[in-house]
Amino acid sequence: MTEGVPERASKAGAEPTAGGGRRSSEVTRAAILRAARDRFAADGYDRATIRAIAADARIDPSMVMRYYGSKENLFATAAEFDLRLPDLSGVPADRLGTALTSYFFTRWEGDSTLPALLRTASTNPSGAERVRAIFATQLGTAVGRVVADPAEAPRRAGLVASQLLGVALTRYVLRLPPMVDISPAELITWLAPTIHRYLTHPAPH
Repeated sequence: MTEGVPERASKAGAEPTAGGGRRSSEVTRAAILRAARDRFAADGYDRATIRAIAADARIDPSMVMRYYGSKENLFATAAEFDLRLPDLSGVPADRLGTALTSYFFTRWEGDSTLPALLRTASTNPSGAERVRAIFATQLGTAVGRVVADPAEAPRRAGLVASQLLGVALTRYVLRLPPMVDISPAELITWLAPTIHRYLTHPAPH
């Protein structure tokens, strides 16, 4: 039986659409994911609804729940989060920490997608895997372009992520008052030296 799909759906091999036709379970899953990605991108996580996603996919809402179980599970599978990191290779070495930290807070303020993914990742294995993949590939690649030893890039990128994701979690998800109240400019001032050290200082021995 396919994970997340009841046995009766797998046996049937086809699902009813809103228009009364039928299509295969694989086509149905693909249609739901396409609709979810478009809806999450357009409305954000909080305003996107299972009913709206189902309408976009031309399928009954119960089918979305049958395949994915919850909005959180669907989001964890559908989320395609592009950090849109700048090329740091042209940034002066003494500005790397400030440039990367400033970019992340510019990216996060007013964007509900990453906080939603972090909320999902805290309780959902698929969401956690998506966060790991995003930061391993996107941040790891960006860090690899600027560190002295590319072999150290994964560890240095992990240290950078630990700081930035920690702030994102406490500011946007847990909403701890001291972290919510502090301005982005002040956060950058606090964090940039640490991010800079992770990127440029020799590894401790």
